[in-house]
Amino acid sequence: MVSVESHCPKWRRLPEERPQQILVAAFEVFGEKGLAGARLDDIAKRAGVSKGTIYLYFPNKEALFKEMIRQTVVAHLERTERDYEGKRGTAAEQVREYMRDWWNVARTPAYQVVLRLVIGELHRFPELAEFYWQEVILRKQQLLHRLMRRGVESGEFRDIDPAVAGRMIGSMFAAHTVWACSSAVAPMLAATSDAEQFDQIMDFFFRAVAPDRSARRVRHRARCQ
Repeated sequence: MVSVESHCPKWRRLPEERPQQILVAAFEVFGEKGLAGARLDDIAKRAGVSKGTIYLYFPNKEALFKEMIRQTVVAHLERTERDYEGKRGTAAEQVREYMRDWWNVARTPAYQVVLRLVIGELHRFPELAEFYWQEVILRKQQLLHRLMRRGVESGEFRDIDPAVAGRMIGSMFAAHTVWACSSAVAPMLAATSDAEQFDQIMDFFFRAVAPDRSARRVRHRARCQ
């Protein structure tokens, strides 16, 4: 996630560090005030630079948001895509591993900020909404789609539209993440650990996509006749 590995005072940092310094400040201000409420003046003050310095690297706060997403969610997604090229294991194992990875990411404070902005504010910023759809949601769905299709073809999953299955599990994760961070709902989930909550979601999902054993027996008998 966005971070600045430096213990030097802000005014002593090297010029090449400034873009990252500004991004860290933007992340903090967006988290506190939202996209609509954040001002470049606030970000400049938090970063310890002038507003004019921000314009040297970013034309507006929308550009800051895009770069923030690229360095957090998109960077992680790109690593995931590379990891799954030629990866071994059953489709079910890979889906579970993929979802566990995203579960861990979704429970981090940084991702919580991103999710709040996406759900709560992107409807006010159509260009950013399109950017997030193309760079994050669509790519995540395409990867999960490929994994689900493998499972359908191998008989690990029932004959279900892989795109629908991917959309359903993505929705469950997003909703649960919001609930877990809601002051009204979180106490209701306090009795179960994060690991238990993940296992509950996985159990529900894999039961939903499990193959119909009776149908498989019928197809097997038909092939043997």
